[in-house]
Amino acid sequence: MTKHLLTISGLTKAEIDATFEKTRVFKQRQKRGIPHTPLIGKTIGLIFEKASTRTRVSFEVAMYQLGGNVIFISQRDSQIGRGEPIKDTARVLSRYVDGIVIRTFGHEIVEEFAHYSSVPVINGLTDLHHPCQVLTDVFTIVEKKGSCKGIKVAWIGDGNNMANSWIEAAARLGFDLMLACPDGYLPDKNILAKAKKEAGSKIEVVNDPKKVAKDADVLNTDVWASMGQEEETEKRKKAFKGYQINSEILKLAKKDAIVMHCLPAHRGEEITDEVLEGANSVVFDQAENRLHVQKVILEKLLHPEA
Repeated sequence: MTKHLLTISGLTKAEIDATFEKTRVFKQRQKRGIPHTPLIGKTIGLIFEKASTRTRVSFEVAMYQLGGNVIFISQRDSQIGRGEPIKDTARVLSRYVDGIVIRTFGHEIVEEFAHYSSVPVINGLTDLHHPCQVLTDVFTIVEKKGSCKGIKVAWIGDGNNMANSWIEAAARLGFDLMLACPDGYLPDKNILAKAKKEAGSKIEVVNDPKKVAKDADVLNTDVWASMGQEEETEKRKKAFKGYQINSEILKLAKKDAIVMHCLPAHRGEEITDEVLEGANSVVFDQAENRLHVQKVILEKLLHPEA
């Protein structure tokens, strides 16, 4: 059966741990200039219905560094945007490429694509999940803290796709996760209920940012209005007032707490410039790690015997 990466809950703890261990090796190899090209002759297709900087560039560079090729397909360049059934596109592209990365809106699009695809499909982002980003973020925690065991992660802001994937990661890996989200902007209730049932750690959603920041090892956030929500910007600014990572919130966390943001950031809204540029911030290390984690994902799915 073709292996896909659609959600973090689709991975076992052992698979995630193995991904992190190999990511360390890949990153060290890259820093030392040692080439590793197991995907020579392989091609991935990037199907992006949502704009991107980090996801597109990191996947393209990752594939090139592994020796493979990339074809980028935007919505305006594909027949999907003109109404071709997803199942037709999936079956045709499966005859041309060795793997597909999709960045889109509804999660059901990725699920249907994977159902009909005979090559691996990777979720590059949907409105419900963002697994590659959160795997990268947890790897960054492990890199900075040595482990995620016994770690308290505080999420402050929107209960969006990032929050949903963080909830699944906490359930899989056993770290404590507290989320502060305003009413009306909570994480997916089904994902939360399933994770709480499976988790051996604490996963809690509250309305108070100060409560979740207290003694946190990690402070984390995302923009208040994601792509496709631009019309809600002013409404969301009012709803999220007080849900900002700033120096006051940072003081509540542990002294050695790290601050994370998946970027792009709206400085002065969900996070202050002072904190984003401060000594606790690992935001740009976090962004770099997308490249290294995704190289491991690509090799695992496209060349599993490696």
